[in-house]
Amino acid sequence: MNALAKFNLLIGDKILRKRIFFTLAALVVFRLFAAIPIPGVDVFRLQSFLAGNQFFGLLNIFSGGGLSNLSIMMLGVGPYITASIIMQLMTIMSPKLKAIYHEEGELGRRKFANYSRLLTVPLAIIQGYSFLALLANQGVISGLTTFGYIVNIAVIVAGALLLMWIGELISEFGIGNGMSLIIFAGIVASLPVAISQFTFTFEPAQIPLYLAFLVATVLVILGVVIVTEAERPIPVTYAKRVRGGKVYGGVSTYLPLRVNQAGVIPIIFALSILLFPTMIFQFLSKVNVAAVQTVSTVVLGFLNNPWIYAGLYFVLVFAFTYFYTAVTFDPNAISENLQKSGAFIPGVRPGQSTSAHIAKILVRLTLVGAIFLGLIAVLPLAMRALTGITALSIGGTALLIVVSVVIDLIKKIDAQISIREY
Repeated sequence: MNALAKFNLLIGDKILRKRIFFTLAALVVFRLFAAIPIPGVDVFRLQSFLAGNQFFGLLNIFSGGGLSNLSIMMLGVGPYITASIIMQLMTIMSPKLKAIYHEEGELGRRKFANYSRLLTVPLAIIQGYSFLALLANQGVISGLTTFGYIVNIAVIVAGALLLMWIGELISEFGIGNGMSLIIFAGIVASLPVAISQFTFTFEPAQIPLYLAFLVATVLVILGVVIVTEAERPIPVTYAKRVRGGKVYGGVSTYLPLRVNQAGVIPIIFALSILLFPTMIFQFLSKVNVAAVQTVSTVVLGFLNNPWIYAGLYFVLVFAFTYFYTAVTFDPNAISENLQKSGAFIPGVRPGQSTSAHIAKILVRLTLVGAIFLGLIAVLPLAMRALTGITALSIGGTALLIVVSVVIDLIKKIDAQISIREY
């Protein structure tokens, strides 16, 4: 089916049309709320504070652009993502949680999601207070009393929970992953401002540099698409069975293992972990205790070193790629399912040997995916260090997220169209 036929089917089908309009309407509601600022914001000080600050620029991506004007959605999906990270880590330390996530099926995943939602509330309160205190120390927010702090924290926590609910509604009643689409919408919404700034600061002498950036962008997009779509097929054969004079099975198929099982999640995890220490020590640097200020200054100087930051970023992305793959893909479960259905991998014994064979292949594949994600993540930082253009450190990560979300969205739309065809 060509692209035009798919588009006609997409628009012509009533259910698909409703899903698309629901997704667009939810994103419009999100963008409207993201334009409502909290009380007491000094816009000029906010702009000067955010200018050239790569940490808060990255955090602004995950808030869907809500941090750039301190809107009621300023926390974005950050608290929910952090809660999800903590819950994923808990599955390794708690056998009970691991059993709920892996063995109880859809019901277990719903319980797991509920725990993540409950954990989002205290995290949002902590992040909200930390943001307000930090911005008040920077002079961005002024005139807040104790009651004002409580009201603002309540408002931005409610905004974070509302955004979490909107994202889940998109996942259930729309098309695509709601949280990813919210981040995507925030990145896309910032494009007009970025284009206008580029237009005003355009210098003809920098045309070769602009062309180099354009080539690098195309290569990054190409690499992300290739690695995201690449997979390693493991041959699987179903044993022949005779029932009532009929022979079943005997067919050969394959088990596809993706090179990048984790998608863009390791990037999000790594950024969340990197941003937390920076926020905490920037807040502590304003405390009127000499020892605390000294330690905070040393730590911030360490984290603000571009090469150290890039190294930590690469290591975290690499580690989280393996971690998330280990949490979401269980070779033992795959081996058991193959054995129960009478399938086997040629040349490999069923059971533990099959599990070890799949795990060995998965470790090698994940190594390729982890190195690729790490290099793509730190490439913009390296280009920024060489050229001095701050926006590149944000643009590269945003580009990676946008491409991954678009690929995932296209796959989900194709899946819906295939269902209608049959």
